[in-house]
Amino acid sequence: MNPMTENNQRKWYLEPYVWLLIALPLSAVIGGMITLRYAIVSNDGLVVDDYYKRGLEINRTLDRDHAAVKHGLKSTLQLNPETGQARIILESKSTYSLPDSLDVSFLYSTRAGHDVQTRLKRVAGNIYDGTIPKLIRGHWYIQIEADDWRLLESKTVY
Repeated sequence: MNPMTENNQRKWYLEPYVWLLIALPLSAVIGGMITLRYAIVSNDGLVVDDYYKRGLEINRTLDRDHAAVKHGLKSTLQLNPETGQARIILESKSTYSLPDSLDVSFLYSTRAGHDVQTRLKRVAGNIYDGTIPKLIRGHWYIQIEADDWRLLESKTVY
């Protein structure tokens, strides 16, 4: 009598190696579906949509940075994210006359969709005040510009 007869053979679904062979490709399929869901749900577009144009304009941008140095510009940013109040104190050489307003861009470090732009008006001497929309938590780059110059700062909002 043969010990492995038809009646005492194990069913295929009782073998552990079969489940091991099924589990590996199945986990890859499930991981792929989860990744696809994250790719569809999240909006993580390019930080700068027109990166090629920006690359071509790099020399002009550097000239604006050099102009800020030439005018001796330095800024102090006071920001209250809860109330939306922003104040910039701008220092310059005495030969440079300060503009009446500043264009300020709050650029989120990873997602361009959160970027905010505003204009601050001069309220006294070298002080500029204005309001900004509520900023989300994270790391921000602040670009202050007017005329032919720009200043860049970095700030973390809690």
